[in-house]
Amino acid sequence: MIEAKTLLQLAGADLTPAKVRDACLVLIDFQNEYLNGPIAVREADAAIASAVRLLTSARKNGAPVFHIAHKGRPGGLFDRTAKRGQIVAELAPQPEEAVVEKGLPNAFAGTDLHALLSATGRKNIILAGFMTHMCISSTARAALDLGYRVTIDASACGTRDLPDGRGGVVPAATVHEVALVELSDRFAIIAHTNEELVEGDMINSQRSLPEESQSSNQR
Repeated sequence: MIEAKTLLQLAGADLTPAKVRDACLVLIDFQNEYLNGPIAVREADAAIASAVRLLTSARKNGAPVFHIAHKGRPGGLFDRTAKRGQIVAELAPQPEEAVVEKGLPNAFAGTDLHALLSATGRKNIILAGFMTHMCISSTARAALDLGYRVTIDASACGTRDLPDGRGGVVPAATVHEVALVELSDRFAIIAHTNEELVEGDMINSQRSLPEESQSSNQR
């Protein structure tokens, strides 16, 4: 039986994930819309916690950070003027960090993201965000066409259950895994944890622990 290999493996490509310190960090659609309601992402809290670690590492190392936010219609999904369309508090952009609003799944389509990334002189980009099968996938595919080397932090991505078209449901975990496997064939390097991306930085990625709890953990 022939051993299954990706096209990248067959080509002998370097599959070492990019380090945050050497890359641009692109955080996609970490918006309140995905925390509850009809398109709530499964295990969103865990993905956000993982993204916090990436963001903290990027800031610590001076790596460029780009926040992508989907812009929907007023009163609808992803309404940027309402709380639902805002970026989650844990990943709120700092003044010097670019915020790019998009209207399509591909974060490059109709935006200046490519120009902003090009200005950094970096070709390695790390993607994290929602949803794995939608905006992460379409952005990764477009990034390859534009000459970027893409690493995806699987632990900082997530998606939702989807109807299978036959009266059943495909669980979010399956949608997530299949999307990542597809991307790993040609479009991106998949890191299943971000330990190797942050180079051992001792960063607490837990979400907003109370000060008392944090101090008790340090005793």
